[in-house]
Amino acid sequence: MNKYWKKAAAIVAVAGIALSATACSSSATLVSYKGGKITQDEYYKELKSSQAGKSTLANMIIYRALKQQYGKKVTQKQVDKEYNAYKKQYGSSFESALEQNGYTTSSFKKNIETNLLTVAALKDIKKITSKQEQKAWKSYQPKVTVQHILVSKKSTAEDVIKQLKSGTSFATLAKKYSIDSATKNKGGKLTAFDSTDTTLDSDFKTAAFKLKNGEYTTTPVKTQSGYEIIKMIKHPSKGKFSDHKKEIDEQIYQSMEQDTTTMQSVIRTVLKKSDISIKDKDLSNVLSSYMSTTATTNSATSSN
Repeated sequence: MNKYWKKAAAIVAVAGIALSATACSSSATLVSYKGGKITQDEYYKELKSSQAGKSTLANMIIYRALKQQYGKKVTQKQVDKEYNAYKKQYGSSFESALEQNGYTTSSFKKNIETNLLTVAALKDIKKITSKQEQKAWKSYQPKVTVQHILVSKKSTAEDVIKQLKSGTSFATLAKKYSIDSATKNKGGKLTAFDSTDTTLDSDFKTAAFKLKNGEYTTTPVKTQSGYEIIKMIKHPSKGKFSDHKKEIDEQIYQSMEQDTTTMQSVIRTVLKKSDISIKDKDLSNVLSSYMSTTATTNSATSSN
């Protein structure tokens, strides 16, 4: 799940709208204790002077601006599907993972929705050029199907390779040695993937794409998960660009999502369209980090 937290932060971190900032004046008691009380006015004054309070308000504004402009492009079904995918991936440790990263179920779903809305805004505001597509096409690899055996020690991987060379079947060795419980009983077979895949280790993909049908890696492949032995089942020819345009465009957009400058530009455009007016002068600068680079961006654009 760490990859998700990083992605969420790169786009716009909505850490749960747990605090509600309101400019309405109220002396109503919020908390009472022996010998005193805390009023809503006091709480609001303290909240708006804190960085956490300002960040919360900024995130609320961004979320609502995105929702107003792109809400029709993101459904609750999409949010639930992505949420359930993470829940399934982490199983019984999901709740603790949420807690460790400061999320509740509600705030995590809102974060997913915000990211989906931001991607919708990105695709609407930033159009892909043919130059970008051709550049991505040069390094594109079509979907391949492989088997793999994941082990924790290099020496174990080397022993597995020796057994493969002596004629033992890959499926037999996967079942005996692989620590990937999801694939070991399936001969180590993975779902087909291409070079746009973001779930697999980059070193794993690089090693796999070098293999021809029937070949396997003769030296252990070190990844973040351990040591891998990979066998190519199906490595199709690259084919035509038109056959893979959808995947290529998605790869380009995924790259844009990881670029902070690009995503700030997208959020800035969304906010400008919303014509934001902040009534409390003490909070007038909560969006400055998103809006302050307008001049720089315009200058860079005009000079191209």
